[in-house]
Amino acid sequence: MRICLLTEGSYPYVVGGVSSWVQMLMKGLPEHDFFVYSIGAEEKDRGNFKYDLPDNMTGIQEEFLDEILKQRSNDLLENILSADERRIIHDLVTGDKPFDVKELSRIFRAPGRFKGPLSIFMSSDFFDIIDEVYQERYSYLPFTDFFWTLRSMLVPLFYLLWQKLPEADLYHSVATGYCGVIGALASELSQKPFIITEHGIYSREREVEIIKSDWAKGDFKSVWIRYFYNLAKLSYRTADSVYTLFEHNKEVEVSLGCDEEKITIVPNGVHMERFAGIGELTPKAKDEPLVIGAVVRVVPIKDIVTLLRAFFLVTLEDDLKDTQLIIMGNVEEDPDYYELCRVTVQMLHLRNVTFTGSVNVVDYIPKLDLMVLSSISEGQPLAVLEGHSAHRPFVTTDVGCCREILYGMNGDDLGKSGEIVAPMDFTNMAEQIKKLLRDFELRRKMGNVGYERVKRYYRFDQFIDAYKNIYAKYDKK
Repeated sequence: MRICLLTEGSYPYVVGGVSSWVQMLMKGLPEHDFFVYSIGAEEKDRGNFKYDLPDNMTGIQEEFLDEILKQRSNDLLENILSADERRIIHDLVTGDKPFDVKELSRIFRAPGRFKGPLSIFMSSDFFDIIDEVYQERYSYLPFTDFFWTLRSMLVPLFYLLWQKLPEADLYHSVATGYCGVIGALASELSQKPFIITEHGIYSREREVEIIKSDWAKGDFKSVWIRYFYNLAKLSYRTADSVYTLFEHNKEVEVSLGCDEEKITIVPNGVHMERFAGIGELTPKAKDEPLVIGAVVRVVPIKDIVTLLRAFFLVTLEDDLKDTQLIIMGNVEEDPDYYELCRVTVQMLHLRNVTFTGSVNVVDYIPKLDLMVLSSISEGQPLAVLEGHSAHRPFVTTDVGCCREILYGMNGDDLGKSGEIVAPMDFTNMAEQIKKLLRDFELRRKMGNVGYERVKRYYRFDQFIDAYKNIYAKYDKK
């Protein structure tokens, strides 16, 4: 079977997380052919793959948002939309109603009707719609700001709706954003099935980013947030099935409009054998410093600054002043945020912080006494599952599936494998880190519980068997 995997802001340009999941899925199912449709942020990443592409990955189509936003059109078309089409575009601009991929495809993919994806955007009809919505709702804001907000928001969608799509027997999206729209559109045009595996809740993650961002200003933040929620609703509505990683994700998806009957929980799985040579924790010599580790991309959503603040409080303690912190993960994805982290280290006069960049974590985990995850949003973090596979306990924020992994699910009698704190609460994070660092037996016990929990519920073979069965349902051979 030929499966088109639709990715956004991840594979194959970013290491870890969803990207690792995609790589594991393809390598674990060599009987299927995979084609990757990737939506990236910046054209400079074209061909700059962070993974050795599997033999059964037959090709990749790369689209980049910055390149799409450079699109230009000299056409100034008059009266090109019917009254019904104007209504559809009006609903798209206001965001009051969920998008309908069938209606949008009839407009944007009519053979020979438009020269390019910006033909509609540069039409008098579209300008009239923008002006109408502006006068109704946003006349207290500068019109030029409103216009450029809509352009940044809608041009990528118009482009993706217009361009050629890959052929496949099944379309499988790893998010409900733009790649979810492409999956819905491809499914509609080809009459092939479309499924989603949602790791974190895409629309919620975009909302967090927008609220914290500088590029979305004032009231325009709500315009962007509503837009991404509508992309998610379109994806949920058109998907044949939605697979999610844990129960709370399912509850959120239902609250956002996904039909509960479509949703199945399929946990991630990890290669425990990678860590087979790393045994349970052993005591450190009295003069040997304790080491905290974080396997994480250095980007805002992972909130490294909170981790650094917590580490500062830890090192104020006389018995923990020599503790080390090793942050293992890509530092190139967001150079500005990496610089902010470096400045934070300097301002707090932290002596024992190391940013390694992307490394083989198997080489570092044996040195670690405790691991930490400080994210403000997660799905089911592979970093925690892998750390537990190496008998390491965790302090994590209460995001995504972390509570289930550390405290157990219903019927799980194993006990705690770490401690949970609220996102951004660096004070409590520091307290939990101090508690665990000062109690070797507690760390050892929690690390062993984590190992047993991964072995019971989160193994790679369980994950692959689940997707073998899922794909078999759609294989028409």
